[in-house]
Amino acid sequence: MRFIRFLAVVLILILIVAAGLFAIAWRGEIEPVAAVDPSSFNEDLVAQGAQLAAVGNCIACHTVPGQPAFAGGLAIPTPFGTIYSTNITPDPESGIGNWSEEAFQRAMREGVDRQGRYLYPAFPYDHFTLVTDEDNRALYAFLMTREPVRSTPPQNDLPFPFNMRMILAGWNLLFLDKGPFQPDTAQSEEWNRGAYLAEGLGHCGACHTPRNRFGAVDSDRHFAGGEAEGWQAYAINATSPAPIPWDADSLAFYLRNGWHEWHGVSRGPMAEVTGNLGLLPDRDIAAIATYVASVMGEPDQTRRERAEQLKAEISQGQTAVQAAPATDTQAGDAQHPGAAIYASACAGCHNGSKPLPFGGLRFSLSTAVNAPNPQNIVNVVLFGLPPSDGEASAVMPAFANVLDDQQMADLLAYMRERYSEAPAWEDVADLVARTRSGQYKVAVRPADGIERGPENVGASGGAEDAED
Repeated sequence: MRFIRFLAVVLILILIVAAGLFAIAWRGEIEPVAAVDPSSFNEDLVAQGAQLAAVGNCIACHTVPGQPAFAGGLAIPTPFGTIYSTNITPDPESGIGNWSEEAFQRAMREGVDRQGRYLYPAFPYDHFTLVTDEDNRALYAFLMTREPVRSTPPQNDLPFPFNMRMILAGWNLLFLDKGPFQPDTAQSEEWNRGAYLAEGLGHCGACHTPRNRFGAVDSDRHFAGGEAEGWQAYAINATSPAPIPWDADSLAFYLRNGWHEWHGVSRGPMAEVTGNLGLLPDRDIAAIATYVASVMGEPDQTRRERAEQLKAEISQGQTAVQAAPATDTQAGDAQHPGAAIYASACAGCHNGSKPLPFGGLRFSLSTAVNAPNPQNIVNVVLFGLPPSDGEASAVMPAFANVLDDQQMADLLAYMRERYSEAPAWEDVADLVARTRSGQYKVAVRPADGIERGPENVGASGGAEDAED
Protein backbone atom coordinates (compact mmCIF):
# COMPACT_ATOMS: atom_id res chain seq x y z
CA MET A 1 0.00 0.00 0.00
CA ARG A 2 2.82 2.43 0.86
CA PHE A 3 4.53 1.67 -2.40
CA ILE A 4 1.33 2.42 -4.32
CA ARG A 5 0.98 5.71 -2.45
CA PHE A 6 4.60 6.56 -3.22
CA LEU A 7 4.06 5.87 -6.92
CA ALA A 8 0.92 8.00 -6.88
CA VAL A 9 2.79 10.91 -5.29
CA VAL A 10 5.63 10.60 -7.81
CA LEU A 11 3.13 10.47 -10.68
CA ILE A 12 1.32 13.54 -9.39
CA LEU A 13 4.61 15.43 -9.04
CA ILE A 14 5.59 14.45 -12.58
CA LEU A 15 2.25 15.64 -13.91
CA ILE A 16 2.54 18.91 -12.01
CA VAL A 17 6.06 19.53 -13.35
CA ALA A 18 4.99 18.57 -16.88
CA ALA A 19 1.99 20.89 -16.67
CA GLY A 20 4.21 23.71 -15.42
CA LEU A 21 6.72 23.21 -18.20
CA PHE A 22 3.95 23.09 -20.78
CA ALA A 23 2.48 26.30 -19.40
CA ILE A 24 5.88 28.00 -19.64
CA ALA A 25 6.56 26.68 -23.14
CA TRP A 26 3.10 27.25 -24.62
CA ARG A 27 2.86 30.16 -27.03
CA GLY A 28 -0.49 31.22 -28.34
CA GLU A 29 -1.50 31.97 -31.91
CA ILE A 30 -1.52 35.58 -33.09
CA GLU A 31 -4.65 36.21 -35.13
CA PRO A 32 -4.18 36.36 -38.89
CA VAL A 33 -4.74 39.64 -40.69
CA ALA A 34 -6.26 40.46 -44.03
CA ALA A 35 -3.93 40.84 -47.00
CA VAL A 36 -1.90 44.03 -46.64
CA ASP A 37 -1.97 46.51 -49.51
CA PRO A 38 1.67 46.93 -50.65
CA SER A 39 1.02 50.56 -51.54
CA SER A 40 0.25 51.26 -47.88
CA PHE A 41 3.94 51.07 -46.99
CA ASN A 42 6.14 54.13 -47.20
CA GLU A 43 8.66 53.86 -50.05
CA ASP A 44 11.54 55.02 -47.87
CA LEU A 45 10.65 52.37 -45.28
CA VAL A 46 10.63 49.67 -47.96
CA ALA A 47 14.01 50.87 -49.27
CA GLN A 48 15.40 50.73 -45.75
CA GLY A 49 14.03 47.22 -45.41
CA ALA A 50 15.75 46.18 -48.64
CA GLN A 51 19.11 47.23 -47.22
CA LEU A 52 18.41 45.42 -43.96
CA ALA A 53 17.38 42.26 -45.81
CA ALA A 54 20.69 42.47 -47.66
CA VAL A 55 22.57 42.69 -44.36
CA GLY A 56 20.65 39.67 -43.11
CA ASN A 57 21.34 37.78 -46.37
CA CYS A 58 17.70 36.66 -46.17
CA ILE A 59 17.55 35.64 -49.80
CA ALA A 60 20.35 33.10 -49.34
CA CYS A 61 18.43 30.74 -47.08
CA HIS A 62 14.90 31.50 -48.22
CA THR A 63 15.46 30.92 -51.94
CA VAL A 64 16.13 27.74 -53.88
CA PRO A 65 18.55 28.57 -56.74
CA GLY A 66 16.54 29.08 -59.91
CA GLN A 67 13.25 29.46 -58.05
CA PRO A 68 11.33 32.63 -57.03
CA ALA A 69 13.03 34.80 -54.43
CA PHE A 70 12.08 34.30 -50.79
CA ALA A 71 9.72 31.38 -51.57
CA GLY A 72 11.62 29.03 -49.23
CA GLY A 73 12.26 25.34 -49.63
CA LEU A 74 16.06 25.43 -49.46
CA ALA A 75 17.45 22.36 -47.69
CA ILE A 76 19.64 23.38 -44.75
CA PRO A 77 21.70 20.48 -43.39
CA THR A 78 22.31 20.48 -39.64
CA PRO A 79 23.86 17.92 -37.26
CA PHE A 80 20.30 17.06 -36.22
CA GLY A 81 18.78 16.54 -39.66
CA THR A 82 17.64 18.63 -42.63
CA ILE A 83 15.54 21.75 -42.18
CA TYR A 84 13.78 23.44 -45.09
CA SER A 85 13.52 27.21 -45.12
CA THR A 86 10.11 28.81 -45.00
CA ASN A 87 8.27 30.87 -47.60
CA ILE A 88 8.54 34.52 -46.52
CA THR A 89 6.70 36.04 -49.48
CA PRO A 90 3.33 37.69 -48.72
CA ASP A 91 1.33 34.72 -50.00
CA PRO A 92 -1.47 34.25 -47.42
CA GLU A 93 -1.65 30.46 -47.74
CA SER A 94 1.96 29.29 -47.84
CA GLY A 95 3.87 32.44 -46.88
CA ILE A 96 3.51 35.26 -44.36
CA GLY A 97 0.77 37.22 -46.15
CA ASN A 98 -1.57 36.96 -43.15
CA TRP A 99 1.08 37.83 -40.58
CA SER A 100 0.70 41.06 -38.64
CA GLU A 101 3.73 43.13 -37.77
CA GLU A 102 3.32 41.85 -34.21
CA ALA A 103 3.69 38.27 -35.43
CA PHE A 104 6.76 39.20 -37.45
CA GLN A 105 8.34 40.97 -34.47
CA ARG A 106 7.78 37.88 -32.30
CA ALA A 107 9.42 35.58 -34.84
CA MET A 108 12.46 37.84 -35.05
CA ARG A 109 12.78 38.40 -31.32
CA GLU A 110 11.66 35.09 -29.84
CA GLY A 111 11.80 32.48 -32.59
CA VAL A 112 8.05 31.76 -32.51
CA ASP A 113 5.86 31.94 -35.62
CA ARG A 114 2.37 33.39 -35.99
CA GLN A 115 0.70 30.09 -35.13
CA GLY A 116 2.71 29.81 -31.90
CA ARG A 117 5.15 27.16 -33.16
CA TYR A 118 8.78 27.36 -32.16
CA LEU A 119 11.18 28.03 -35.03
CA TYR A 120 14.40 26.07 -35.35
CA PRO A 121 17.51 28.19 -34.76
CA ALA A 122 18.73 27.43 -38.29
CA PHE A 123 16.71 30.65 -38.60
CA PRO A 124 19.18 32.72 -36.55
CA TYR A 125 16.69 34.45 -34.28
CA ASP A 126 19.25 34.19 -31.49
CA HIS A 127 21.03 36.96 -33.45
CA PHE A 128 17.95 38.69 -34.83
CA THR A 129 16.68 39.28 -31.30
CA LEU A 130 19.11 42.22 -31.23
CA VAL A 131 17.28 44.03 -34.04
CA THR A 132 15.29 47.12 -33.08
CA ASP A 133 11.52 47.37 -33.52
CA GLU A 134 12.07 50.11 -36.10
CA ASP A 135 14.33 47.97 -38.27
CA ASN A 136 11.98 45.00 -37.96
CA ARG A 137 9.19 47.27 -39.14
CA ALA A 138 11.24 48.17 -42.23
CA LEU A 139 12.02 44.51 -42.91
CA TYR A 140 8.34 43.67 -42.59
CA ALA A 141 7.47 46.41 -45.07
CA PHE A 142 10.05 45.11 -47.53
CA LEU A 143 8.89 41.48 -47.35
CA MET A 144 5.20 42.36 -47.55
CA THR A 145 5.83 44.25 -50.78
CA ARG A 146 7.53 41.30 -52.53
CA GLU A 147 5.76 39.25 -55.17
CA PRO A 148 3.53 36.63 -53.44
CA VAL A 149 4.52 33.07 -54.36
CA ARG A 150 2.36 30.03 -53.66
CA SER A 151 4.95 27.47 -52.57
CA THR A 152 4.92 25.07 -49.62
CA PRO A 153 8.37 23.88 -48.53
CA PRO A 154 8.96 20.16 -47.84
CA GLN A 155 8.55 18.85 -44.32
CA ASN A 156 11.68 18.97 -42.20
CA ASP A 157 13.57 15.69 -42.05
CA LEU A 158 14.37 15.44 -38.35
CA PRO A 159 14.41 12.33 -36.13
CA PHE A 160 12.70 12.12 -32.75
CA PRO A 161 12.95 14.08 -30.46
CA PHE A 162 14.23 16.90 -32.68
CA ASN A 163 10.98 16.87 -34.65
CA MET A 164 9.18 17.98 -31.48
CA ARG A 165 9.25 21.76 -31.64
CA MET A 166 8.31 22.14 -27.99
CA ILE A 167 11.81 21.11 -26.95
CA LEU A 168 13.03 24.39 -28.42
CA ALA A 169 11.47 26.14 -25.44
CA GLY A 170 14.24 24.55 -23.38
CA TRP A 171 16.82 25.56 -25.99
CA ASN A 172 15.63 29.16 -25.78
CA LEU A 173 15.73 29.05 -21.99
CA LEU A 174 19.37 27.96 -22.11
CA PHE A 175 20.74 29.89 -25.05
CA LEU A 176 18.48 32.79 -26.10
CA ASP A 177 19.47 36.17 -24.71
CA LYS A 178 16.70 38.49 -25.76
CA GLY A 179 17.57 41.89 -27.21
CA PRO A 180 17.44 44.52 -28.40
CA PHE A 181 21.06 45.55 -28.93
CA GLN A 182 22.58 47.63 -26.16
CA PRO A 183 25.28 50.08 -27.32
CA ASP A 184 28.65 50.12 -25.58
CA THR A 185 29.05 53.67 -24.35
CA ALA A 186 32.83 53.23 -24.21
CA GLN A 187 32.94 52.76 -27.99
CA SER A 188 32.38 55.12 -30.90
CA GLU A 189 29.11 55.51 -32.76
CA GLU A 190 30.67 53.82 -35.82
CA TRP A 191 31.84 50.85 -33.72
CA ASN A 192 28.39 50.42 -32.20
CA ARG A 193 26.72 50.62 -35.60
CA GLY A 194 29.08 47.92 -36.85
CA ALA A 195 28.48 45.74 -33.81
CA TYR A 196 24.71 46.10 -34.24
CA LEU A 197 24.83 45.06 -37.89
CA ALA A 198 27.41 42.28 -37.49
CA GLU A 199 25.99 40.71 -34.35
CA GLY A 200 22.32 41.26 -35.21
CA LEU A 201 20.96 41.06 -38.74
CA GLY A 202 24.38 40.23 -40.20
CA HIS A 203 24.58 37.24 -37.80
CA CYS A 204 28.30 36.86 -38.59
CA GLY A 205 28.74 34.67 -35.53
CA ALA A 206 26.23 32.14 -36.85
CA CYS A 207 28.92 30.95 -39.26
CA HIS A 208 32.17 32.30 -37.82
CA THR A 209 31.67 31.03 -34.24
CA PRO A 210 31.89 27.34 -33.25
CA ARG A 211 28.72 25.66 -31.98
CA ASN A 212 28.27 23.42 -28.97
CA ARG A 213 26.67 19.97 -28.97
CA PHE A 214 23.23 21.57 -28.77
CA GLY A 215 23.72 23.66 -31.89
CA ALA A 216 24.11 26.95 -30.03
CA VAL A 217 26.99 29.32 -30.76
CA ASP A 218 29.79 29.04 -28.23
CA SER A 219 29.90 32.54 -26.80
CA ASP A 220 33.23 31.80 -25.12
CA ARG A 221 34.83 31.35 -28.57
CA HIS A 222 33.41 34.40 -30.30
CA PHE A 223 34.36 34.53 -34.01
CA ALA A 224 36.81 31.63 -33.56
CA GLY A 225 35.66 29.93 -36.78
CA GLY A 226 32.79 27.62 -37.68
CA GLU A 227 31.10 25.82 -40.55
CA ALA A 228 28.54 26.78 -43.18
CA GLU A 229 27.16 24.83 -46.14
CA GLY A 230 30.15 22.52 -46.47
CA TRP A 231 32.70 25.33 -46.01
CA GLN A 232 34.87 26.43 -43.11
CA ALA A 233 34.05 29.95 -41.95
CA TYR A 234 37.48 31.19 -40.93
CA ALA A 235 38.26 32.59 -37.52
CA ILE A 236 37.83 36.36 -37.63
CA ASN A 237 39.25 37.09 -34.22
CA ALA A 238 42.86 37.14 -33.00
CA THR A 239 43.29 33.53 -34.20
CA SER A 240 42.64 34.39 -37.86
CA PRO A 241 44.94 32.27 -40.06
CA ALA A 242 45.24 34.95 -42.76
CA PRO A 243 48.95 35.38 -43.62
CA ILE A 244 48.41 39.13 -43.99
CA PRO A 245 46.42 40.37 -40.96
CA TRP A 246 43.15 42.07 -41.76
CA ASP A 247 42.55 45.67 -40.77
CA ALA A 248 39.50 47.93 -41.07
CA ASP A 249 40.52 49.23 -44.50
CA SER A 250 41.11 45.81 -46.06
CA LEU A 251 37.91 44.43 -44.52
CA ALA A 252 35.88 47.35 -45.87
CA PHE A 253 37.35 46.92 -49.36
CA TYR A 254 36.69 43.18 -49.30
CA LEU A 255 33.10 43.54 -48.07
CA ARG A 256 32.39 46.20 -50.68
CA ASN A 257 34.11 44.53 -53.65
CA GLY A 258 34.17 40.82 -52.84
CA TRP A 259 37.97 40.60 -53.07
CA HIS A 260 41.18 42.08 -51.75
CA GLU A 261 44.68 41.92 -53.21
CA TRP A 262 46.19 40.38 -50.06
CA HIS A 263 43.29 38.04 -49.28
CA GLY A 264 41.69 36.83 -52.48
CA VAL A 265 38.15 36.54 -53.82
CA SER A 266 35.00 35.62 -51.88
CA ARG A 267 33.53 32.20 -52.62
CA GLY A 268 31.13 29.70 -51.12
CA PRO A 269 28.55 31.27 -48.77
CA MET A 270 30.72 34.36 -48.39
CA ALA A 271 30.24 35.22 -52.07
CA GLU A 272 26.55 35.74 -51.47
CA VAL A 273 27.26 37.83 -48.38
CA THR A 274 29.57 40.23 -50.22
CA GLY A 275 27.17 40.29 -53.17
CA ASN A 276 24.26 41.36 -50.98
CA LEU A 277 26.31 43.91 -49.07
CA GLY A 278 26.58 45.84 -52.31
CA LEU A 279 23.22 47.42 -51.40
CA LEU A 280 24.63 49.01 -48.24
CA PRO A 281 25.99 52.56 -48.05
CA ASP A 282 29.73 52.91 -47.54
CA ARG A 283 29.26 54.12 -43.97
CA ASP A 284 27.63 50.83 -42.93
CA ILE A 285 30.32 48.78 -44.67
CA ALA A 286 32.96 50.84 -42.87
CA ALA A 287 31.16 50.37 -39.55
CA ILE A 288 31.08 46.58 -39.90
CA ALA A 289 34.76 46.59 -40.85
CA THR A 290 35.62 48.78 -37.85
CA TYR A 291 33.84 46.44 -35.47
CA VAL A 292 35.27 43.18 -36.87
CA ALA A 293 38.77 44.65 -36.99
CA SER A 294 38.45 45.55 -33.31
CA VAL A 295 37.49 41.96 -32.49
CA MET A 296 40.53 40.72 -34.40
CA GLY A 297 42.76 43.13 -32.52
CA GLU A 298 46.24 44.28 -33.43
CA PRO A 299 48.62 41.57 -34.65
CA ASP A 300 51.74 40.93 -32.60
CA GLN A 301 55.15 42.08 -33.78
CA THR A 302 56.15 38.70 -35.21
CA ARG A 303 53.02 38.52 -37.35
CA ARG A 304 53.41 42.13 -38.50
CA GLU A 305 57.00 41.55 -39.53
CA ARG A 306 56.09 38.38 -41.43
CA ALA A 307 53.27 40.21 -43.21
CA GLU A 308 55.52 43.07 -44.25
CA GLN A 309 58.07 40.57 -45.51
CA LEU A 310 55.42 38.81 -47.63
CA LYS A 311 54.20 42.08 -49.07
CA ALA A 312 57.73 43.18 -49.94
CA GLU A 313 58.59 39.84 -51.55
CA ILE A 314 55.49 39.86 -53.71
CA SER A 315 55.78 43.54 -54.62
CA GLN A 316 59.41 43.03 -55.67
CA GLY A 317 58.68 39.78 -57.48
CA GLN A 318 61.11 37.86 -55.27
CA THR A 319 58.91 35.14 -53.81
CA ALA A 320 59.52 31.58 -54.84
CA VAL A 321 56.11 31.68 -56.47
CA GLN A 322 57.06 34.52 -58.78
CA ALA A 323 60.73 33.72 -59.25
CA ALA A 324 60.09 30.30 -60.78
CA PRO A 325 58.74 30.10 -64.35
CA ALA A 326 55.18 28.85 -64.48
CA THR A 327 56.26 25.44 -65.79
CA ASP A 328 59.20 24.99 -63.42
CA THR A 329 59.48 23.73 -59.86
CA GLN A 330 61.93 24.72 -57.17
CA ALA A 331 65.06 22.74 -56.48
CA GLY A 332 64.10 19.61 -54.60
CA ASP A 333 60.44 19.84 -55.61
CA ALA A 334 60.83 17.15 -58.26
CA GLN A 335 60.79 14.56 -55.49
CA HIS A 336 57.38 15.69 -54.26
CA PRO A 337 54.50 13.85 -55.98
CA GLY A 338 52.37 17.03 -56.01
CA ALA A 339 54.97 19.27 -57.65
CA ALA A 340 54.31 18.22 -61.23
CA ILE A 341 50.55 18.46 -60.71
CA TYR A 342 50.98 21.98 -59.37
CA ALA A 343 53.20 23.00 -62.28
CA SER A 344 50.68 21.79 -64.86
CA ALA A 345 47.38 22.67 -63.16
CA CYS A 346 48.01 25.71 -60.95
CA ALA A 347 51.20 27.61 -61.71
CA GLY A 348 49.99 29.13 -64.98
CA CYS A 349 47.49 31.32 -63.10
CA HIS A 350 48.80 31.44 -59.55
CA ASN A 351 52.41 32.11 -60.56
CA GLY A 352 51.34 34.51 -63.28
CA SER A 353 51.38 38.28 -63.42
CA LYS A 354 47.64 38.88 -63.84
CA PRO A 355 46.35 40.69 -60.72
CA LEU A 356 43.26 39.95 -58.70
CA PRO A 357 40.33 39.64 -59.00
CA PHE A 358 40.88 37.96 -62.38
CA GLY A 359 44.33 36.53 -61.71
CA GLY A 360 45.25 33.75 -59.30
CA LEU A 361 46.03 34.53 -55.68
CA ARG A 362 49.61 33.87 -54.61
CA PHE A 363 49.33 30.83 -52.37
CA SER A 364 51.71 32.32 -49.81
CA LEU A 365 48.83 34.77 -49.16
CA SER A 366 46.06 32.18 -49.12
CA THR A 367 44.20 31.61 -45.89
CA ALA A 368 42.84 28.41 -47.41
CA VAL A 369 46.38 27.02 -47.68
CA ASN A 370 47.32 28.28 -44.21
CA ALA A 371 44.09 27.29 -42.43
CA PRO A 372 44.06 24.45 -39.86
CA ASN A 373 41.33 22.65 -41.84
CA PRO A 374 41.81 21.98 -45.60
CA GLN A 375 38.07 21.81 -46.41
CA ASN A 376 37.94 25.11 -48.30
CA ILE A 377 40.93 24.44 -50.53
CA VAL A 378 39.50 20.97 -51.21
CA ASN A 379 36.20 22.55 -52.25
CA VAL A 380 37.84 25.11 -54.51
CA VAL A 381 40.08 22.63 -56.31
CA LEU A 382 37.27 20.08 -56.72
CA PHE A 383 34.47 22.40 -57.77
CA GLY A 384 36.23 25.56 -58.91
CA LEU A 385 34.66 28.97 -59.11
CA PRO A 386 32.02 29.21 -61.85
CA PRO A 387 31.70 32.41 -63.88
CA SER A 388 29.12 34.98 -62.88
CA ASP A 389 26.15 35.56 -65.17
CA GLY A 390 26.53 38.45 -67.59
CA GLU A 391 29.51 40.12 -65.95
CA ALA A 392 33.28 39.81 -65.74
CA SER A 393 34.30 37.72 -62.76
CA ALA A 394 37.05 35.61 -61.25
CA VAL A 395 37.03 32.13 -62.79
CA MET A 396 38.89 28.91 -62.03
CA PRO A 397 38.39 25.47 -63.56
CA ALA A 398 37.09 22.60 -61.45
CA PHE A 399 39.37 19.60 -61.20
CA ALA A 400 36.90 17.04 -59.87
CA ASN A 401 36.93 15.19 -63.19
CA VAL A 402 40.66 15.62 -63.75
CA LEU A 403 42.39 14.61 -60.51
CA ASP A 404 41.66 11.52 -58.46
CA ASP A 405 41.60 11.55 -54.66
CA GLN A 406 45.29 10.71 -54.20
CA GLN A 407 46.40 13.24 -56.81
CA MET A 408 44.35 15.89 -55.04
CA ALA A 409 45.92 14.93 -51.72
CA ASP A 410 49.42 15.07 -53.23
CA LEU A 411 48.74 18.49 -54.76
CA LEU A 412 47.41 19.96 -51.53
CA ALA A 413 50.24 18.46 -49.48
CA TYR A 414 52.71 20.11 -51.83
CA MET A 415 50.95 23.49 -51.59
CA ARG A 416 50.81 23.27 -47.81
CA GLU A 417 54.51 22.41 -47.56
CA ARG A 418 55.70 25.02 -50.02
CA TYR A 419 53.46 27.99 -49.21
CA SER A 420 52.80 27.63 -45.49
CA GLU A 421 54.82 27.25 -42.31
CA ALA A 422 51.95 25.34 -40.68
CA PRO A 423 52.13 21.56 -40.08
CA ALA A 424 50.93 19.13 -42.73
CA TRP A 425 47.23 18.29 -42.92
CA GLU A 426 46.18 14.74 -42.12
CA ASP A 427 43.88 12.36 -44.02
CA VAL A 428 43.44 14.76 -46.96
CA ALA A 429 42.66 11.97 -49.46
CA ASP A 430 39.83 10.78 -47.23
CA LEU A 431 38.45 14.32 -46.94
CA VAL A 432 38.61 14.71 -50.72
CA ALA A 433 36.69 11.44 -51.19
CA ARG A 434 33.98 12.44 -48.71
CA THR A 435 33.64 15.89 -50.26
CA ARG A 436 33.47 14.49 -53.76
CA SER A 437 30.76 12.03 -52.64
CA GLY A 438 28.40 14.90 -51.76
CA GLN A 439 28.43 14.13 -48.03
CA TYR A 440 28.98 17.79 -47.16
CA LYS A 441 26.48 19.27 -49.64
CA VAL A 442 28.94 21.98 -50.64
CA ALA A 443 27.34 25.20 -51.89
CA VAL A 444 29.25 26.39 -54.97
CA ARG A 445 28.87 30.08 -55.81
CA PRO A 446 30.72 32.45 -58.13
CA ALA A 447 31.46 36.03 -57.23
CA ASP A 448 27.84 37.06 -57.92
CA GLY A 449 26.71 34.77 -55.11
CA ILE A 450 24.20 32.75 -57.16
CA GLU A 451 24.58 29.13 -56.14
CA ARG A 452 25.67 26.42 -58.56
CA GLY A 453 25.34 22.84 -57.45
CA PRO A 454 28.61 20.84 -57.50
CA GLU A 455 26.92 18.32 -59.81
CA ASN A 456 26.72 21.08 -62.45
CA VAL A 457 30.40 21.99 -62.22
CA GLY A 458 32.53 19.70 -64.37
CA ALA A 459 36.14 19.70 -65.40
CA SER A 460 35.58 22.74 -67.61
CA GLY A 461 33.58 24.68 -65.02
CA GLY A 462 35.01 27.87 -63.61
CA ALA A 463 36.72 29.10 -60.45
CA GLU A 464 39.38 31.04 -58.68
CA ASP A 465 41.11 30.31 -55.36
CA ALA A 466 38.92 32.83 -53.72
CA GLU A 467 38.20 34.42 -50.41
CA ASP A 468 41.28 34.52 -48.27
